[in-house]
Amino acid sequence: MTTTPRTPRLLLSTVILAVAGVALLGVPHGQEPSAPAVAPTVHAATIPSSAAAAPPMGEPAAGAVASVAPSAETSSAVESSVLPPHGEGVDGDAAVQRNLVAAWPADLPASDERELLTTGRALLRADATGIDRATWPDVFPESSRAVAPAFATARFRIQAAIARRDGSPDKAVVHLVWAGSDRGGTFTDLRITDRHFTRTIKKGTATWTPQPRTSPAGPTRQLPVR
Repeated sequence: MTTTPRTPRLLLSTVILAVAGVALLGVPHGQEPSAPAVAPTVHAATIPSSAAAAPPMGEPAAGAVASVAPSAETSSAVESSVLPPHGEGVDGDAAVQRNLVAAWPADLPASDERELLTTGRALLRADATGIDRATWPDVFPESSRAVAPAFATARFRIQAAIARRDGSPDKAVVHLVWAGSDRGGTFTDLRITDRHFTRTIKKGTATWTPQPRTSPAGPTRQLPVR
């Protein structure tokens, strides 16, 4: 009876063991060779949107109620957010609004916020361009109405705005981000102006009364773009 030589099988086994030995030598001591990574299949529908937009540690989550006066906090949070480049135009305004809302979640009743935003926008427009200043004689005394407006009406634009509490239920501040050309023709955007309000009761109805301005077009500053 003739037996089939097993040399090829032995050679194959030797080669396999040799390859395995070389692979094991490449693995650091105390570690096991890892299996090939398999990319997990992720279905977007199963991921909560809040997880994808979780705020950094120390910042309020979206929808939370702010309990402190956040003028400085709001500016810091907005400035550290991703903002559109200067000169983006109206296409970048939505991004500015999103950053402003994310930096400071709503803490006022919707009706109060609407009233404050409407008045705050009109006040800024009157302050910057001179339009309808006489509507608020307590904010713009007659002497200030004769002053030439600092910004041209044609290129004035409010890019974003929010209204929030200002450290008390009876105080509020409207943060406005805007753009405009001054009398020299220089155009700048991402300017910030704060308009402050107090809640008063007139004939049994609560209304928000704007506070007098402190300087032309309010105290303004410009958001840096990172």
